[in-house]
Amino acid sequence: MTQDEQEEKSLEAPPPRLSPHLRPPLEHGCDAWWRWSQHHKSPEVRLYARTALFHPNWSHGTAAVRGSHDIRGGVHYWEVQVSQRLFGTAIMFGVCTASARLHADTFVSLVGEDENGWGLSHKGLVWHAGVWRRYTEPFRENKATTIGVLYDGERGTLGFYKDERWLGVAFSGLGAVTESLYPVVSSTAAKTELTLGTTRRGWAGLQDRARHALLSALAHPHLLYTLPLPPALRTYLEDDLPPSSANAKDALIPTTTGLSRSS
Repeated sequence: MTQDEQEEKSLEAPPPRLSPHLRPPLEHGCDAWWRWSQHHKSPEVRLYARTALFHPNWSHGTAAVRGSHDIRGGVHYWEVQVSQRLFGTAIMFGVCTASARLHADTFVSLVGEDENGWGLSHKGLVWHAGVWRRYTEPFRENKATTIGVLYDGERGTLGFYKDERWLGVAFSGLGAVTESLYPVVSSTAAKTELTLGTTRRGWAGLQDRARHALLSALAHPHLLYTLPLPPALRTYLEDDLPPSSANAKDALIPTTTGLSRSS
């Protein structure tokens, strides 16, 4: 299906009223340690730390990369910093299931082309199940911008920010999704750079908050591996460590020292 044929399926709706947010999303949550996945991306995506470079030579189609962690059911906020190379058929931001394709040999709005994705295009359109509607004004081309994505798995909604301004809820009903969900970005434009900025998540419960408080009491995260803890508890705590801390696991000998007395 061509872009024109897809747009014929449009469900026109007025854009949501803009209103500035009063405080940062998930201000009282904690950092989330996911990143772009080296294993779930188009061959036309190159990863450099937190930056995804799309079509490094020239573009013959559409490329995507998804996040490394399943976020379904939680509350997550992340930001994607877009380089000045903002143009073309569609640069997109959103969430997808593991069944969504991450590459196409044609220029398409990839995130939301079917029931496996929910996405916002830089054209100001939101897409799901191959149907689009007007959500906000088109982004200014060739101008750097930052897109915030707020996924609320508790309410089943997905909404977006642009340069710290709330654009409103774009999708609802995501609470009914039973498959894993992942952050995702895509681009048809050559040499687009999409850099992962802030990644935050809400608390999953009291136990999760207690884990974060314990890890925050450590002078350095890798000192977790110096504590004589039961294996199951160590594994649970380890799941919330920054990726860089895991490299210290085998180098440290368990001891009773390592906790900072600072709060």
